Amino acid sequence: MSVRQSLLAILEQGPCYGYQLRAEFDRRTGSVWPLNVGQIYNTLERLERDGLVSKGEVDEQGHVYYGITDAGSAEVAHWLRAPVKRGQGTRDELAIKLAVAATLPAVDVGAVIRAQRRASVAQLQELDAAEYAGANPGGPEELAWSLVMDSMIFAAEAEVRWLDHIEKRLSLHPQHALQLELSTDRPKRGRPARVG
Repeated sequence: MSVRQSLLAILEQGPCYGYQLRAEFDRRTGSVWPLNVGQIYNTLERLERDGLVSKGEVDEQGHVYYGITDAGSAEVAHWLRAPVKRGQGTRDELAIKLAVAATLPAVDVGAVIRAQRRASVAQLQELDAAEYAGANPGGPEELAWSLVMDSMIFAAEAEVRWLDHIEKRLSLHPQHALQLELSTDRPKRGRPARVG
């Protein structure tokens, strides 16, 4: 997720100070991705360094307001037009855990999958039962919250389907056929040779 572009997009509406930006981010995302104020101010410093925001007025409470620059507005416009690119590889802890567990001797990978399915179904039930508790029911804050919640629900449903799928795939192989012994090949030190 791009905190940087999200904060810039909020600043398109007008100058804000750090705590205000955090509150606006929370309002627009249903507080499902909490940001700490230090992260906000670090991001603002980088945005200022990159010429995307500039410091403005300081109010009587000492709040420093940041405003978006023309370059910042251009970056927001580009971000909103461009599709989100998903990474090629995975750093999904669950996928890696199950891939490794399936290749280890004496691991009941079915039990690992069943434990994860129970946790995933419980999370899905919690998400399904969640109700909007913010201000302005039926308003834009609730709509933003529901968009994020729908994404989380669909991801949890997909995870349960994926767990069912891999359990079925693994059941087609005897456990001993999946085990990988440690390789006797010794990796070479240093960087791999360049091709071409």
